[in-house]
Amino acid sequence: MNREYFKSLQAFLILVDLLLINVALVAAFTLNGTVLVGKNNLLLVAVMIIHTAWFMFFFISGTYSRKSIIKFNVFINKTLTSSFYLCLFLLFSLFVSAYTKLLIFPLLHFLLLLILFLFLIRILFNYARKYFSQNNDLITKVAILGYNDTARKLADYLEDDLINTRLVGYFANNHCVTELTNYPILSDLSAAIQTASSHQVQEIYSTISPEDDKEIYKLMLESEKSCIRFKFVPSLNAFYKKPFHTQFYNDLPILSPFPDPLDDPGNRFKKRVLDITVSLFVLIFVLSWLLPLLSVLIYLESGGPIFFLQKRTGKSDKPFNCFKFRTMYLNPEKEHVQAKKHDVRVTKIGTILRKTSLDEFPQFINVLLGQMSVVGPRPHMISHTQAFSQIVDHYMVRQLLKPGITGWAQVNGYRGEITHPDQLKMRVSNDLWYLENWSVWLDFRIIFLTVTGIFKGDKNAY
Repeated sequence: MNREYFKSLQAFLILVDLLLINVALVAAFTLNGTVLVGKNNLLLVAVMIIHTAWFMFFFISGTYSRKSIIKFNVFINKTLTSSFYLCLFLLFSLFVSAYTKLLIFPLLHFLLLLILFLFLIRILFNYARKYFSQNNDLITKVAILGYNDTARKLADYLEDDLINTRLVGYFANNHCVTELTNYPILSDLSAAIQTASSHQVQEIYSTISPEDDKEIYKLMLESEKSCIRFKFVPSLNAFYKKPFHTQFYNDLPILSPFPDPLDDPGNRFKKRVLDITVSLFVLIFVLSWLLPLLSVLIYLESGGPIFFLQKRTGKSDKPFNCFKFRTMYLNPEKEHVQAKKHDVRVTKIGTILRKTSLDEFPQFINVLLGQMSVVGPRPHMISHTQAFSQIVDHYMVRQLLKPGITGWAQVNGYRGEITHPDQLKMRVSNDLWYLENWSVWLDFRIIFLTVTGIFKGDKNAY
């Protein structure tokens, strides 16, 4: 509803933080100017590293996301977390460099100033937001036409909206209201426009369609004469419980059950470029030396093939051969039985590979072949896909995407053996969220969280 407003606010906060970083840098280097005389190249490198680290930690952590900015306590927590990781990274980078003694005090001064500036600007931002939300000249008064499930949901959304809106109440006929309401019933439908004018309402949201009540057409024309904006809030909840996504072909609105950014060929091209770039990097700089090492270790412990190929369900429900380093002794159940905790089939080297997710690295070959993506829903065994689709509604929607080596569900802790339907539902819910919210930056964020997760370990990896 307020996408452009949010984008402007987001851009403003990013630019302010970027300005504060540079102010803190100038102040810190000025305080230590005598130490840094003649070190222009060193200063340039330091500035580039600091800006890159800020971008990496503050953007990937979601500090500037809508969910963060809309709630002040979340915004502060995200800022604190991102600042903590930024400090750790910069201090670690300093101590492994050859300029520890030279840069330690400028860096400490910079970090102290930056954290101080960031928290001051966030406190000012919070006060400014409160001021604007209480200023009558900046408030848009709105009312809701009708009282139903859609009206109640809309009221909740308006309460949390970033726009300076104030919900005045509802217009509804008496027989439609059978409970106490959080906002008053201002009048019935027949007197809606007259009452709206007396309450200085500027916008009316109708949750009643003209097909359900012909009087809505009349109210819409009356609102125009009274200079009140009239908007419709269609509801298809009787058929589908999730929000619909709207697109336009010229003047024709097209509704779909979910937004799909990767339906756009341009976005698919961006994702493919990212897949190829990351896969080539891993194959050249990691698998080039890891493959010979692991091949020897796997063969010495259990003999047999180095790779394990298994049929998995791919995009559009098409099967493909998924590559993995073999982590089990040769057994007849490998194609159908999922690995369990303390599974006796897993080898010693296989336990390490599973804990660190190194067994998945051969799937970068699948990515280059176009069968998988670096980020996406994890591919399941064909038998599991058939079974799971009977348990969870909309399960097969995840098959609209290429399966991934890692995914949004995995970085949120939903990986490993599925022992309960709720685990499957949460995994599918995360996969669908990824489909609906895909962006290049989200892929970068998931890759970053996956890499950090490899070093931290995962209790569900076995």
